[in-house]
Amino acid sequence: MMSTGTRSATCQFTQPRDIRMGGGALGQIGSVVTALHVRRPLVVTDRFIVSTGVAERVIGLLEKAGLQPRLFAETVPDPTTASLDAGVAAAKEYGSDAVIGLGGGSPLDTAKAIALLAVQGGQMADYKAPRQNTGPALPIIAIPTTAGSGSEATQFTIITDSASDEKMLCPGRSFLPVAAIVDYELTLTMPPRLTADTGIDALTHAVEAYVSRKSNPLSDSLCLAAIATIGRYLHRAYADGADREARSAMTTAATQAGIAFSNSSVALVHGMSRPIGAHFHVAHGLSNAMLFPAVTAYSVDAATPRYADCSRAFGFAGAGSDDRSAARALVEGLTQLGADLAVPTPHSYGIGEADWTRLIPTMAEQALASGSPGNNPLVPSADDIAELYVRTYR
Repeated sequence: MMSTGTRSATCQFTQPRDIRMGGGALGQIGSVVTALHVRRPLVVTDRFIVSTGVAERVIGLLEKAGLQPRLFAETVPDPTTASLDAGVAAAKEYGSDAVIGLGGGSPLDTAKAIALLAVQGGQMADYKAPRQNTGPALPIIAIPTTAGSGSEATQFTIITDSASDEKMLCPGRSFLPVAAIVDYELTLTMPPRLTADTGIDALTHAVEAYVSRKSNPLSDSLCLAAIATIGRYLHRAYADGADREARSAMTTAATQAGIAFSNSSVALVHGMSRPIGAHFHVAHGLSNAMLFPAVTAYSVDAATPRYADCSRAFGFAGAGSDDRSAARALVEGLTQLGADLAVPTPHSYGIGEADWTRLIPTMAEQALASGSPGNNPLVPSADDIAELYVRTYR
């Protein structure tokens, strides 16, 4: 039974207008792009995806459909403002009329940023939260090769300011893909570490969207469905990357969670996670995983019934358990999940304690400035966030 919590009287809900999902869905890329009445898409990816042959396959499918694609493969992990320049220049020089993001969260975020900057110009800092971006951008088609970020279905992009190391949240419908192709076969070669990190990322999206102060009935149902699926299949995908049923289920859950948090927002875990990625170059899903148990323990008493729903959906608590014990089981279960999937602490990951401690005040301020902590059931102060960073270190 869902807990309704306190919500505003109305809500808005958006998602890509064309989602193709399932094994072999990539083969439909030609018809998807042709239906948008564009001719010269820029395929935005990275060198790893090129090395696997997937980028070449996408180019071939587009050319077979009579389109004239161009490849841009210079994206970087955790894209920065400086890394966008070459992609924006490529889109303008080629006269691109659409952008196809191909890869994990970083290529998808890069594609979204290029799509806006190529039309509107300026710097990404001009578009960061709290600004809501609804102006013109090139159409975005998203093809994820991981099961976690949900970026294929969200109206956000995350770009790090090269000058300040601030990981900027840039929101608005300008960044929402018009189409997404979610083919689990593209995830079959993900290694265990990436499988774990992206899987916990998707779980964090679903839980935070469900307990968010901006939650709504449409996203709630997607959250609980995604949590239940992840509870059933994440360990299987981690243990055996060739498990096609598990891979298919995890891609579905990641997209469901992406649609959910795009409409009800993430909260404190994500607010604290972004600065860790910016300053210490920790992958986004992994930094979420590092924080998830401690932040949940901090927040749980402020939304016990909703955290209990999440616990029952995952399978940490039984259907007949009372809310308080189920919510406690969620905290304990997330801690055990981190152990099962070998999630390191910042200390065991290799981040020096002096550097971590020195940057805590900056990270706390950047977390607050992102706006995400304001969606948390228990809204923290900068001091609260600083204390959570201390608790998380070891």
